[in-house]
Amino acid sequence: MILRSLFIFILSTGIAQAQGLERTPSHCLALADATPGIEYIVPASLAPVDEETVRIHYIHHASFLIRSHGGLNMVTDYTGYTGTLPLIPDVVTMNHAHATHWTANPDPAIPHVLPGWGPFGEGIVHNLDLGEVLVRNVSTDIRSSFAGIETKGNSIFVFELAGLCVGHLGHLHHEPDSEQYAALGRVDIVMAPVDGGYTLDLATMTRVLKRLRSSVVIPMHWFSLFALDDFLQGMSDEFQIVEVGGPSLEMSLDRLPSRPTVMVLRPAFLSEN
Repeated sequence: MILRSLFIFILSTGIAQAQGLERTPSHCLALADATPGIEYIVPASLAPVDEETVRIHYIHHASFLIRSHGGLNMVTDYTGYTGTLPLIPDVVTMNHAHATHWTANPDPAIPHVLPGWGPFGEGIVHNLDLGEVLVRNVSTDIRSSFAGIETKGNSIFVFELAGLCVGHLGHLHHEPDSEQYAALGRVDIVMAPVDGGYTLDLATMTRVLKRLRSSVVIPMHWFSLFALDDFLQGMSDEFQIVEVGGPSLEMSLDRLPSRPTVMVLRPAFLSEN
């Protein structure tokens, strides 16, 4: 009980500090060269984050914890469960292509719940400015029942913090059009589904990622090592492949690799141990 109280105190203190921090502008909508050099570490998921740094922890399936220096915690494709570690995220994003990418009953204590869809066919617009972090979305279409199309039924979510642009492609069902590519801008780090069928086929996903030319690609939504290996093989001609060796990494502008790199994280639920 004492440990839990201490955890809640530390977490709330970090969040309070985050509210007073200013966001370092990213070059999300203006192309810029990556800084040479590649470094990464494998930290504890809720340990403090250095200034001008973002921590990314692969939880499961398409869910990631994105944590800022000021202690803001954001979970992508939130299903209501992140593990045994007591955590109420500051922001959760959701996509509703399948039940494994959203929950109908998010904890009411979560300050910002961002669905990636709105009324059928109308989409939704998010532009959440938390000072240290800006969260926005780019609407995409999804396949609906009986092979139909739900226009603007899902979203790519973009997180701008520490001078970086971090994108989560969600349950992407089509290659972005020119307008959507432009809205995404320069994405430094991108989480991409590489299942090869439930979302995009691997050839199309590979084409999307090579066009985005992000400094770091993190594969997600793979259901077997065979699918992951197929994806890595298709990317290896233009991207360096790095096995991080755990579920987490930290990135800052000066750690971005000089050559586009696929960084493979191994998912792990958030745990108190």
